[in-house]
Amino acid sequence: MTDTARFEQAQKDVKTLDSKPSNNDLLFLYAHFKQGSTGDVSGKRPGMMDMVGRAKYDAWAKLKGLSADEAKGKYIDKVDALLKSHKS
Repeated sequence: MTDTARFEQAQKDVKTLDSKPSNNDLLFLYAHFKQGSTGDVSGKRPGMMDMVGRAKYDAWAKLKGLSADEAKGKYIDKVDALLKSHKS
């Protein structure tokens, strides 16, 4: 299976988890998904009142310069780990 196909499959697999991952895991997934699919963060950082948007933006911004392939690989690895720990 190609990296792109594995990345797409991981996006489907993560939706089958039996329990919600921690906020840190969710931020990791969000940031690596965005870096792998869009590239470096863009746009303005959300304001103080948008705490969730701000946390997501900051998590993505930390990955600046990470290649799309590396971000996709880390996303796939995290989903694989979550499937082991969050499935009955």
